[in-house]
Amino acid sequence: MKLKLTFLAIALALASSLVPAQEMKKTDAFVVKPYLQVGRSPSATSLHLLWHGADVDSDWAVEHRASPDAQWHQAPAPQSSRVAVGKATPRRVYNAALSALVPGSSFQYRILKDGKVVFAADALAPKSATQPYRVVVFGDIGAGTPEQKTIAYRAYVSKPDLVVVPGDIVYEYGLVSEYDKNFFPVYNADQADASGVPLMRSIPMVTVPGNHDIDNRNLDKYPDGLAYYFFWDQPLNGPLGVEGGPIVPLLTATEANRKPFLAAAGDAYPRMANYSFDYGNTHWTVLDSNPYVDWTDKGLHDWVANDLAAAAGATWRFVTFHHPGFNSANEHYEQQHMRLLSPILEAGKVDIVFNGHLHNYQRSFPLTFAPIKKGTLLMGGRDGTSVRGRVVNGKWTLDKGFDGKTHTQPKGIIYLVTGAGGKELYNVEQNGDADSWQKFTAKFISNEHSLTVADVNGKTLTVRQLAADGRELDKFIVTK
Repeated sequence: MKLKLTFLAIALALASSLVPAQEMKKTDAFVVKPYLQVGRSPSATSLHLLWHGADVDSDWAVEHRASPDAQWHQAPAPQSSRVAVGKATPRRVYNAALSALVPGSSFQYRILKDGKVVFAADALAPKSATQPYRVVVFGDIGAGTPEQKTIAYRAYVSKPDLVVVPGDIVYEYGLVSEYDKNFFPVYNADQADASGVPLMRSIPMVTVPGNHDIDNRNLDKYPDGLAYYFFWDQPLNGPLGVEGGPIVPLLTATEANRKPFLAAAGDAYPRMANYSFDYGNTHWTVLDSNPYVDWTDKGLHDWVANDLAAAAGATWRFVTFHHPGFNSANEHYEQQHMRLLSPILEAGKVDIVFNGHLHNYQRSFPLTFAPIKKGTLLMGGRDGTSVRGRVVNGKWTLDKGFDGKTHTQPKGIIYLVTGAGGKELYNVEQNGDADSWQKFTAKFISNEHSLTVADVNGKTLTVRQLAADGRELDKFIVTK
């Protein structure tokens, strides 16, 4: 295994010599270099540019243009928030709005500090509803492993228009320091090689909160935790929640730790854990599946149902959350609480559900599921007294006539687990052992890291699961 990784690392290093550098000469202007976000109100003509600067007052400006011979357009003055929590490196997180973009077209942007250009890159505007697009989906990523970096490279060379991470963005506790060490250097590197790729500066990445991102609520023990709420600019159109309610658990924090956290998080906390947005001809619904959320709550059910009903004009409806309801791995099998949403997702005509949490790849047959009551609540967690999940029994109906080749119109929802993005693999012993899988599982690959590449072209969806070296591990087509 080590020999295989060594050869792959050499291959990546050689490949990097073919990738042109996009940014200006490296400077010390940034704590974290610029990266693109969909923003609070995503559209095909806008993006937001974020970067982290030193914790001092500075004069920043952003310009962008549609082509090398076009005139530079100055963006509105960037906004900033201060992140100074625990022992993490203090910083200002800047946010500049890029507007009047041409959907699906390349553009250039540059950042000036004190009147001097300190960064420049090429980027891609979001796709419109009439344009095909490619999304790469992979979860359980920021682990600081060699495998994380090889999968990052595969994501980069797949040339996506959008990246979606279904949870566990960083390990182990969602800390600022973990983002600095294991996340930004890998996905927002200056060049593509065996250590990282310049992915986020060119296309937006959308993230879903996992257990390693926001399950830890003890700011007294981890004062730079819950960094998910500091570093992402995503919609705030989800359900309202208050601490101690069915969506948001209580923080354990003295005033000395609570105050800087709330100042850094701003309006993102706690609402950014659940949201939705449109990209291309697809409606995406993002949910917080951590077991502390009470998914028996009628208000939450109503929000999901209404969100999907409002997406009637979308060709495709994708839902993503971290904990899979349908899982054949021995690991985390008991965490079935998200099965409770199946009737709502089916009524909302959801096509695909993308999950992480299990560090492998699993694909279900198209299925419908009728839960029996509310299931059985389980207790556990790190302290032995927290909600661990629910066992939810019920009846599933499988469409085994769907083969994704000649029969491409499924009856039911396809559930994908794509959590082999970098952390150690789960349940390798089950690979190839179909007798150990649940009846709803059509594909189970647990012996190598991988990612999902989905191509959306009008009423045709092509999904492939790729290994780090680009081998195709699975493929299916859905049509409408």
